[in-house]
Amino acid sequence: MTKPNLVPRTGGQHLVRTLVANGVTHAFCVPGESFLGALDALYDVKNQIRLVVCRQEGGAANMAEAYGKLTGKPGICFVTRGPGATNASVGVHTAFQDSTPMILFIGQVGGGMRAREAFQEIDFRRMYGQMAKWVAEIDDPARVPEYVSRAFHVAQSGRPGPVVLALPEDMLTEEAAALDVGPARIPMAYPDPAAMAQVRALLQSARRPLMIIGGGGWTADASRDIHAFAAANNIPVGCAFRRQDSFDNRDDRYVGDIGVAINPKLAERVREADLIIAAGPRLGEMTTGGYTLIASPVPTQKLIHVHPDPDELNTVYKAELAIVSGMAPFAAAARILAPVVHGAWDGWTQAARADYLDYVKPLSVPGAVQMAEIVAYLNKTLPKDSIITNGAGNFAVWAHRFYQFG
Repeated sequence: MTKPNLVPRTGGQHLVRTLVANGVTHAFCVPGESFLGALDALYDVKNQIRLVVCRQEGGAANMAEAYGKLTGKPGICFVTRGPGATNASVGVHTAFQDSTPMILFIGQVGGGMRAREAFQEIDFRRMYGQMAKWVAEIDDPARVPEYVSRAFHVAQSGRPGPVVLALPEDMLTEEAAALDVGPARIPMAYPDPAAMAQVRALLQSARRPLMIIGGGGWTADASRDIHAFAAANNIPVGCAFRRQDSFDNRDDRYVGDIGVAINPKLAERVREADLIIAAGPRLGEMTTGGYTLIASPVPTQKLIHVHPDPDELNTVYKAELAIVSGMAPFAAAARILAPVVHGAWDGWTQAARADYLDYVKPLSVPGAVQMAEIVAYLNKTLPKDSIITNGAGNFAVWAHRFYQFG
């Protein structure tokens, strides 16, 4: 057997080779001396990876999070230790709460200074422990491909989210021989055919069904498939908090966002529904109106909860039917289900859509600036592929309520 040709490389070079192998084309950073070994290696592949240099680490982390949210691929961010890592934490927290794939690389003090409270030294395992899916520190340059490959798998598997890897500066410049690791291959959970038959049976016996879609893992094909399922069965569809673009808001079955400033009539419909199909969302605080729209732990509505991470299912709400599945496989399986007779709830869907259209009509508020009219203007004039960015404060309700996402 021919032995693999192991070429000695620095830890930084191993890291960047693994990024290239995983198809990384963009990375975001604020340069720092604690990861010069990685910056040098990134310069060597400047025609393959575009390094976006930011003014502040919070911006770099937010850019990486947005990139992950828009592409479905992990957003890559590099920051220095201490204040760089603390500044970047907001982007990691956002990625965790929004189930966004992301990998944050942090320069770390050298191995010879560890555990002495060296300048800007932080134990990142403890700092990021509850903000990320996995936090680790790479001490051996020979293991860099292993750690980085695992980071790509963890960030994208099950419920997507952020991973944090600390990089001691001496490790990045030390040489070691290691095997290259190819691109990550992400396992995907598929719904059991028996479970999909039960979905159809529960829908067939419903009189006031409502579908809530959200979470991560939605592709253009998955959105089209879930749209076809909703259309074939005339199911009203609401989108979970910050997921309005998962379903075309101009479709006749779209009935509004279930999050900040929810339409009171829609909130009442959530309570009155006899079947909720929650495809993708965690059903957290914002989507459940502080856990009031759906009673915990046993909902008054029959609940079908679909999520790629089994640990999310039956944690807050005991589901009538819990399905471990990625969104694309579930949507594809739902699309080919034989439609049920939906005359019993056609009026329910039509009334919910009418409530939504009435709720997004511009309203007048005191003062010269009419925010609803401004958003209505944006609806008419912005290109269909526009990206709307807003903060998390209560002011964001103008976009949540009045903008119609494609």
